[in-house]
Amino acid sequence: MRFKNRREAGLLLAEKLTSYGGTPLVIYGLPRGGVVTAFEIAKHLKAPLDIICVRKIGHPNEPEFALGAVAEDGHLLGDQIGLAAVDQSWLAKEADRERKEAARRRETYLQGRTGLPVKNKTAILVDDGVATGYTLRLAIRELKHRHPKKIIVAVPVIPERVAALVRVEVDELTALDVPSEIDFLGAVGAYYEEFLPVNDDEVI
Repeated sequence: MRFKNRREAGLLLAEKLTSYGGTPLVIYGLPRGGVVTAFEIAKHLKAPLDIICVRKIGHPNEPEFALGAVAEDGHLLGDQIGLAAVDQSWLAKEADRERKEAARRRETYLQGRTGLPVKNKTAILVDDGVATGYTLRLAIRELKHRHPKKIIVAVPVIPERVAALVRVEVDELTALDVPSEIDFLGAVGAYYEEFLPVNDDEVI
């Protein structure tokens, strides 16, 4: 399944989530691209929009290939074999750099505001697509610390293997395309006709 752009993907996901309209709800987008998709869902469901900032750690020789992800508190989730195989001093510096970038983005996007209260509410966590799942799964961990009543993950595309891991960690997974490992196109951008970089101003 291919999408015109992130906004169309958000609208298609919103149609699948209509039953949650009018309920105590917070929509969370993963910056940057996931916020564009999440915005359409929040608008459709008339729900508030918030963000969770975690950062991918790319392979030193192939930055687009994710080894893992890091949260603002320094917690690292990833491919343990892959992480162990790279230079550890590089990994420590890269993790710290991305941790600081996550903090910078949160401060830039929220501009001093605190996150929205979600205790006893449903949280819908949105990204523009999933490949390895490290960023998404770390965001789920961060979201659980905020004690929502229920966590729903909504994504346009997620590989079957990663979807199985995510389903164990949340109450519900809503996805438009769940390809097998063989059929997965290898990158989220391959599922979009238009997949332009999103800048900070668009998120704000």
